[in-house]
Amino acid sequence: MIRFLKYMKGYLRVRVWGFSPERFMNLCSNKGILLWDIVREGDVYYMNITLKGFWEIRPIAKKTGTRVAILERYGLPFFLPGLLKRKMFVLGLVLAVAFWMLSSLFIWDIHLSGNYQITDDVFQNFLKENQVRIGMRRDDLDIQELEKQIRRQFPQITWASARLDGTKLLIDIKENDAPMSTEEQKNTPGTDLVAEYDGRVVSIIVRSGVPKVAIGDTVEKGTVLVEGKVPVYNEDATVREYSYVDADADIMLEHASAFTASLPFDHIEKKYTGREKSSHYIKLGERSWAMPEDRPFLVYDSVIRESRPLMLEKLSVPVFWGTVTYREYQNMEYKYTEEEARAHLNQKLMDFLAELEEKGVQIIEKNVRIEKGSEAWALTGEFLVQEPVGKSAETERIEVGETGTDG
Repeated sequence: MIRFLKYMKGYLRVRVWGFSPERFMNLCSNKGILLWDIVREGDVYYMNITLKGFWEIRPIAKKTGTRVAILERYGLPFFLPGLLKRKMFVLGLVLAVAFWMLSSLFIWDIHLSGNYQITDDVFQNFLKENQVRIGMRRDDLDIQELEKQIRRQFPQITWASARLDGTKLLIDIKENDAPMSTEEQKNTPGTDLVAEYDGRVVSIIVRSGVPKVAIGDTVEKGTVLVEGKVPVYNEDATVREYSYVDADADIMLEHASAFTASLPFDHIEKKYTGREKSSHYIKLGERSWAMPEDRPFLVYDSVIRESRPLMLEKLSVPVFWGTVTYREYQNMEYKYTEEEARAHLNQKLMDFLAELEEKGVQIIEKNVRIEKGSEAWALTGEFLVQEPVGKSAETERIEVGETGTDG
């Protein structure tokens, strides 16, 4: 704090020499003139003195026969005059401060968290309908009304909170992840789980509904595996009514699957010539401005590099500038070697197997062949897999009185 006050008032670094520098410092002390950072080099002393104190030392220097020379000037009184001479710098500084103050009055970023069932696009459309958008004034936003509209528009949201953090609008929501209540299940029209492939049932765990197949059964595509029509019996074991639920079960079906891929002998590759051209643009939000220019090359691709100043990033102001680099290339025709062809086809096979793994499919057996055809390389794969199945289909509703012997 003391250093800051000294800087605001201004101070000097001086050199003192002559008949009696020691007496000079003592008299300054007696007069209340502050001296600090005193360094002696032979008969010469170096020290700091306040700007006010410097104007009071002339009689002391004359009385003690010493001389004082200014070496450096520090502090705001010396900084401002030099700053005012640099008009463009001052103008830029004023404009920057004005821009910062003006930008802080608007919302430049909207961040949503806690959404799982509701997609970002759906929520963005909701915000647009309620006139909440990037670039709006902070004063025009009613936080409490926005929270009410969120809960009113989305019944699955049990809690919503919105707040402003600088120029950011932060929206936190919590969705209802509780299972469907029994009352809700009673009102469902009912759905069955049906087979999507021909195969053999290897495991079945039913959580809701009536199983219609057992482990080891062979089924065809479209066969009902679990029925959503649950019979309710009388005391004499006759069917009184049916309760309709959404069938829910984990069912694994073993079936045959196939995969084919081909790779032409010839293919086109890009060969870059080394010629490049660059252009620049400025973007504000979703709008961008660039200098008009002709087509740079006959055939080319482009690389975009985009950035924004750190100050604007901290304010979340969506102002960017970027560079587009156009790179010329030529399309060259090449032939795959057998080794390259096998590598490409095997990669396609690995991608296919990775997709199966993501779906929970287990591969029991596989037979893969790569052959050279008349115009292309071909990969053929035959697999025996165990795959989760159970496609939902509407349950056929039936009234008890429609059949003479239900149950």
